[in-house]
Amino acid sequence: MAAPDQPRKKKTPTSRRDFIKKSSLLVAGGAVSGNLSVARGAHAFGDDTIKIGLIGCGGRGTGAASQAMNTAGPTRLVAMTDAFEDRLQASLRGLKSQHGDKVDVPKEQQFTGFDGYKSVLECDIDLVIMATPPGFRPLHFEAAVAANKNIFMEKPVAADAPGVRRVLAANAIAREKNLAVAVGLQRHHESAYRETIARLQDGAIGDINLTRVYWNGGGVWVRPRQKGQSELEYQMRNWYYFNWLCGDHIVEQHIHNLDVTNWLKDAYPVEAQGQGGREVRDGIDHGEIFDHHFVEFTYADGSKMFSQCRHIRNCWNSVSEHAHGSRGTANISGAKILDADGKRVWAYGKGGRGGHQQEHHDLFAQLRRGELPNEGDYGAKSTMTAILGRMASYSGKNIRWDDAINSEIVLADVDSLASMADPAPIKPAPDGHYAIPTPGKTVTV
Repeated sequence: MAAPDQPRKKKTPTSRRDFIKKSSLLVAGGAVSGNLSVARGAHAFGDDTIKIGLIGCGGRGTGAASQAMNTAGPTRLVAMTDAFEDRLQASLRGLKSQHGDKVDVPKEQQFTGFDGYKSVLECDIDLVIMATPPGFRPLHFEAAVAANKNIFMEKPVAADAPGVRRVLAANAIAREKNLAVAVGLQRHHESAYRETIARLQDGAIGDINLTRVYWNGGGVWVRPRQKGQSELEYQMRNWYYFNWLCGDHIVEQHIHNLDVTNWLKDAYPVEAQGQGGREVRDGIDHGEIFDHHFVEFTYADGSKMFSQCRHIRNCWNSVSEHAHGSRGTANISGAKILDADGKRVWAYGKGGRGGHQQEHHDLFAQLRRGELPNEGDYGAKSTMTAILGRMASYSGKNIRWDDAINSEIVLADVDSLASMADPAPIKPAPDGHYAIPTPGKTVTV
């Protein structure tokens, strides 16, 4: 039985790129190359109806579709797919009750199964929302780019390094085709964050030597195994607990906080070392992921990011980001800046939040103006930052970015999955437990 992050199947990596070049919040797509027709993304929609397809009908997919239809101007949801019929129908009912005639998904445009994404992309849609478990994101993103669709995809955008490389390669093509690509790192769309980051980048606390970022909480849902479920269906319905699907909670959840430091630094770590394990969440329903991680990331300028994420109840909880500079400190998530004596010198005040909705307001407004935001690269690189952290805590080793991003370890060959009767990428031991990473032994690069 293969342990998490151990090699299962290798694929030929794409050519190496400059992964650390400067990223910005919103970058317009590149010019269309000579023999490529102008993609529909280059069209200014104005008052036209923007037709939406949804791939992944769980809570986040349903929420994102609803937020898309809350934007100014006419929108219509016309196609949906999910691995499970019950999830699709529950999502459809909920969206219909909220948005009425804006939800116009006939039976022939409701698709289930692993290939449903292909059918959605064949429909007459202008934008696709992708919100399946992130292990499927590289496959779906490649297909959406090939189909010339504008894209909103939830974070993280992959679960392993080969997946990140696939996304970066596909995003280069998206730029050539002038396709809009948005990623669900919604803090970039909250004015409280944006103004705080801008002030810090302008030197409000001097040189930033250290950041601290946290996602410490009590954890998430557990869905017990049901009679008659195949192993693959069980893992799919409990995707949060399996690395090939979610990447561990340091990737699926803590990416938000890690991304804030990358944004602030306008850079990505060059190495990381850390530790983690399973202190309390060790049942057969808890898959293979850790319940806590602590990682020290180092940037090229020598500055550090200290990262904590924990899923243990009745402990100190915090979801926040903080910066320490030569002339003061900042509570980034709280939008407050303090001088070296701890006196508050600036605060954003009330408002400036609601990023989940605002990111859709921004995207749809830009499309209607003919603008082409592209958040694909920084979404992929912040995903890789989180994967780097997992590699460090699982292995107990100091892992360099260049080694991590070029890893050929594929957690699962999701492209080949055809039905719930297929073998699951990992299997439990006879006692029902799954192999758990062991620092000092587990190979992650």
